[in-house]
Formats: sequence, structure tokens, C-alpha cells
Amino acid sequence: MTIKSLKTLIDEALSIVKTISPEEALKKINDNQCNLVDIRETIELQKEGSIEESFHIPRGLLEFSINPESPYIKNEKFDLNKEIVLFCAAGGRSALAAKTLKDIGFEKVSHIAGGFNLMKSSGFKIK
Repeated sequence: MTIKSLKTLIDEALSIVKTISPEEALKKINDNQCNLVDIRETIELQKEGSIEESFHIPRGLLEFSINPESPYIKNEKFDLNKEIVLFCAAGGRSALAAKTLKDIGFEKVSHIAGGFNLMKSSGFKIK
């Protein structure tokens, strides 16, 4: 049995998913072109704060909360016709999560390089 390293998994995800900068994500939010999804755990939001314009769907619940056929669909304001832009603390989990959404069949998916750590200094409103 061969177990892939975390670096290999993330590198594979990055070769498949679109990576955008915090500045590009901010423009998409300001132009109402995407759903901004924070996949960090609840405890991270409590410690660090959250982005004002984002939906919070923890990574462990993402597939259940975003699939239109799921009884657990999260939010009626979530527009599946818009690009789904994911972020985590630094970018690793969001790359893996974006790959998973692509695997499910979502086409307009990207993740933010540097995650929340870079977004804090890129003009996003923190609450």
C-alpha cells in the first residue's frame, strides 16, 4: 500500500483547481460574482474572526451542505450559478475541498491562495 503525502495531495489538487489571489476574490465579491465560502472550523472563526461577506461551511460538512440534492443544503441565499470561492486558514484545505467539489461536478470552483491569513490584510471586512 502506498500512502500519498499531504504535499502530493495538495499539489495534485492545485494542478486541477483554479487558484485566485485575495485581491481577485475581493473583486468577485464586490461585483457579486461568487459565493465566498469559509471552510475553517468553528473554533477558528471564534479565535480569528470571519469575513463579513462569506458563508461558513466547515470542511467536514462541505459535501453535505452544498450539494443541491442533500437534505442538509445550507443556505437559500447560496447561488449555485455563481462561482464557488473557497478559503481556509492558509490554502491547503481549500485546495483539497475545491478539488472535491470539482470531482462532484461543480465547474465554477476556485480557492484563495494564502487563505484567511492573507485575506485579513487584503481589504476584506473582518467581523
